Amino acid sequence: MLLGTWNLENLYRPKGPFGPKDEAAYETKLTALAAVVTALDPAVLGVQEVGEPEALADLLETVGGTWHAALSAHPDGRGIRVGVISRTPLEVLADTRAYPARLRPVQADDSGAVSDGSGRGFLAVETVTPAGPLRVAVAHLKSKLLSYPGDRFFPRDEGERARYGAYALCRRAAEATALRALADDLLAGDGRERDVAVLGDLNDEVQAATTQILLGPPGSEIGTRGFETADRGDAVRLWDVAPLIPADRRYSRINSGRRELIDHVLTSHRLVHRLTSAGTGTRTDAGPGSQEGLRLPSVGLDPAERRNEPGSDHAPVWVRID
Repeated sequence: MLLGTWNLENLYRPKGPFGPKDEAAYETKLTALAAVVTALDPAVLGVQEVGEPEALADLLETVGGTWHAALSAHPDGRGIRVGVISRTPLEVLADTRAYPARLRPVQADDSGAVSDGSGRGFLAVETVTPAGPLRVAVAHLKSKLLSYPGDRFFPRDEGERARYGAYALCRRAAEATALRALADDLLAGDGRERDVAVLGDLNDEVQAATTQILLGPPGSEIGTRGFETADRGDAVRLWDVAPLIPADRRYSRINSGRRELIDHVLTSHRLVHRLTSAGTGTRTDAGPGSQEGLRLPSVGLDPAERRNEPGSDHAPVWVRID
């Protein structure tokens, strides 16, 4: 079976403040997204940037077949939220934006306002797949794309840029800590016997400090000598599958011409040792030569520039499970 994650990029119905400007652009977007879902044929797919539940229903109708869906009830200020679509029924285990009890709110902007929880809720579900019971948490952490007072995407000076970069980093770190706490609940100290996955747009790369927060005890990463050596940390670790992705496909977005892997699949000990392959995109979205990699647009600082573009600016990230 295939398990994956995909940022759908502003999935709204048309004519609203964030969605496509007309029905034709919306239908084109749905068709492009549905083609990717069909090509992937996932058993379970974590999704991000669902702007309206009705838009996700439209997408699944376009894909066709029987699907089960669950969405977080905690969207951000633009209305985007995370969710899960699955071929098998879903039971919601948690839907929360709360930071752990000992973690204090963090400063969010120059006004002194604080963030006391994640900007977008974390959703945890359980389903029984053909490969057995699976627990999944889906997240979309604070973006590195900075915004400033007055809906600006460009700072007044470098001091403002630095401060807002720090605010965003602190918020993303707090959200990663909260997501790790949710993963601990799902693992229940039993990752050697329980299939658990954390999926999502973590808005940073594999070696980023915020991503590393999620992994647990170090020293057992894929590709290291410790990976095949059992130890006490295996019960609570999560493994980022990135090293299993072919190097020329190890990215999920292109930012100002630079390839980056900011969408991640993390798995428990039992699950990581049942993976047969990992990748990004689909078999049909590469260019005519293998050197071209994924067909992804290069995004800039202003997300509104892609309002009427089809598809998504992210590639899905996936694993196959034996």
